[in-house]
Amino acid sequence: MKLTVKEVKELFKPKLLPIIWKDESNTLTILDQSLLPFQKVYVDLKDVENTALAIKNMQVRGAPAIGITAGYGMILALINNKNVKTLDDAIRELTRAKTILDSARPTAVNLVWATSRMLTLAKNTVESGNAKAVNELIELMKVEAKKIFDEEYDAEIQMGLYGLEKLNDGDTVLTQCNAGGLATGTGLGTALAPVKLAKALGMSVSVIAPETRPWLQGSRLTVYELMEEGIKVTLITDTAVGLVMYRDMVNNVMVGADRILRDGHVFNKIGTFKEAVIAHELGIPFYALAPTSSFDLKSNVNDIKIEERDPNEVRTIRGIPIAPEDVNVYNPVFDVTPPKYITGIITEKGIIYPPFHENIRKIVER
Repeated sequence: MKLTVKEVKELFKPKLLPIIWKDESNTLTILDQSLLPFQKVYVDLKDVENTALAIKNMQVRGAPAIGITAGYGMILALINNKNVKTLDDAIRELTRAKTILDSARPTAVNLVWATSRMLTLAKNTVESGNAKAVNELIELMKVEAKKIFDEEYDAEIQMGLYGLEKLNDGDTVLTQCNAGGLATGTGLGTALAPVKLAKALGMSVSVIAPETRPWLQGSRLTVYELMEEGIKVTLITDTAVGLVMYRDMVNNVMVGADRILRDGHVFNKIGTFKEAVIAHELGIPFYALAPTSSFDLKSNVNDIKIEERDPNEVRTIRGIPIAPEDVNVYNPVFDVTPPKYITGIITEKGIIYPPFHENIRKIVER
């Protein structure tokens, strides 16, 4: 049964709404993911500095969700800003805001993509004379930010439908980190979208979620999100990944992606590379799911900066020491999976198969 995007929206109603724009108060409200699953707390963001801090501190995380948040963060740079009186002031402030937001998380391509899109819209609007005052510019930027959200949600539905083609009743999917609705801001997700749509259609599909040290996005977020949706999920340690695949407990692997290069290199949460290599060796299909906004068709693999975070994230768990306080720590939070280990890349425009250096542009640019 081939469903349309409209039919899916009627069929699937997300139970978690991680990003909410409140137009009446010009406030961006986010579900603070750093406190999950123990506390469900929503935080109001009213300026660009706090928006960037929320991204940096991983109160909001996941490449698409970061992009949506950054889009609205650009608007917050203008709202209630006493330094912005003219349209020229607005462009200068938006340029400053883009610099602040872009520096919050350097690896996720959606962040720069979203801030660039909002700044370009603002510049074009001012140059064309379509806005005569700052408040008019703000209203047009609100429309654009809503488009970013809507396009993301529609893309996730399409990815979910393409990914659904790879699932059978009774399948178990291994994932990594959190690539669900919490990570995308919509409530659906990328790598978890096929699973959620399968559940909505009455299929029996389950998930195995590694804990994903050191921030434990798997145990804190993926497990929480799937249990909220009523989907069977089993939590494992990161070190159990090889065994569950070796014992035929996994039918396929579906992960998200923070950045995908034109030759098929996939940047995703640390631990993804390991899953891909083991899956390749054991003949288990490995799919990366991401919207085309996550593709970087210009950079080479060695150009990408892998974000490294605070060593204390490894030395401690939620502030409790688990290692000598002066031990040297290497804490990269992303890794890169070479294209040879990837079965396919699922996008809203279709599934891309090898050779990726030829086929990615054909799909992404069409």
